[in-house]
Amino acid sequence: MKRRYSSHYSWRRAHSIDELAWMARQRLPAFAWEYVHGGSEDEITLGDNRRAFAAWGWQPRTLIDVETRNSRTRLLDGPAELPLAIAPTGYNGMLWRDGDIALAKAAASRGIPFTLSTVSCASLEQIAAAVPAVRLWFQLYVLDDEAVRNDMLERAKHAGAEVLMVTTDTVVLGRREWDSRSYLNPRRLAWPYLLDAGLHPQWAYRALWPQGLPTLGNLMKYLPREQQSAGSAAGYINQRMTRRLTWEVLADIRKRWPGKLLIKGILNAEDAREAKRIGADGVVVTNHGGRQLDGAPATLDALPEVVDAVGDSMHVLLDSGVRRGSDIAKAVALGAEGVLCGRATLYGLALGGEAGAAHAIDLLKDQLHNVMAQLGRPTLGQLDASCLRRSPYASTQGDSPQRPSDALPGGETPGDMP
Repeated sequence: MKRRYSSHYSWRRAHSIDELAWMARQRLPAFAWEYVHGGSEDEITLGDNRRAFAAWGWQPRTLIDVETRNSRTRLLDGPAELPLAIAPTGYNGMLWRDGDIALAKAAASRGIPFTLSTVSCASLEQIAAAVPAVRLWFQLYVLDDEAVRNDMLERAKHAGAEVLMVTTDTVVLGRREWDSRSYLNPRRLAWPYLLDAGLHPQWAYRALWPQGLPTLGNLMKYLPREQQSAGSAAGYINQRMTRRLTWEVLADIRKRWPGKLLIKGILNAEDAREAKRIGADGVVVTNHGGRQLDGAPATLDALPEVVDAVGDSMHVLLDSGVRRGSDIAKAVALGAEGVLCGRATLYGLALGGEAGAAHAIDLLKDQLHNVMAQLGRPTLGQLDASCLRRSPYASTQGDSPQRPSDALPGGETPGDMP
């Protein structure tokens, strides 16, 4: 019998993040799927993020007591049940009504941090009120209006955000061509995609009813009343993203922000050292989930250089491409304090809201514990380079010249979507 995922949509029976992705692809209208799943241009970096994990094999030990495995750790000096935080992702209300709140609740219930994006549908204030128990991190897109920028910092502080994560790799948006094909213009779906959306009534009920397409909660304060629709808010953020983001700007943000500061968008040792120089507490090694510069290095390939440069003095997190608990283990073994994961929990969110996102986290945790046991390393502290070996059989399955990320199920799957 040919291997294939079941045609059912019972996400509770999914055994992997790839299977959740397969189900989400059937449930979501094409335009929403392309936004969540796609990358930039030829999607080479999108696939490379997964190939980089496949290039590392394991060197297990045996005859070791692994009855008890412990994945508890500290991320940014705070407790976490596993070395994982939910990455910042935008427009989550397009997948599930109040999607940001659902993700935050899933994170709180599983004891991991949640990162709210500048372009979230729920505002900082709404998250703080709805999920006061969550370890809240806030991701900042630096806008060209300094007053707005400083006001967002104050709002994040008053909402109880313990970490500010400044994204630096989006001063110009990547050419996300498959996503762009869904639209006649940035605010209007092309008619085939509009028709397709109408053929997904369950999605429309779960995401759009009764208020319609959600807007961007964090930006409403800064928009004229007549420009507060989802399309207008998206246009605002695209137009107002500063093109003059420099280390001097980040140094000013460092002075204004009293909590932990993470610089997101680091792919080399030189930039990591600059982040340390301006007083950042840590860096996120990321290529924006393959959604920005196509051809940028896979994050797992870039990680060792950054760890060697600043790992003894800064927090180093990895983002992009995490699909299994074994991916988390490989990142930790190569020196990361933990990982950020975006798309994996979005697939669960699109299928089951808070419970679906929590199921995605549970899958990653169960897989992590399983690989720790099979390696003979029952604690996170035992995961290091001695666990790893380069695999001469690294799979290149799914290397379609047209679109690598279409190789679902069983082929390449893309990186995370910060």
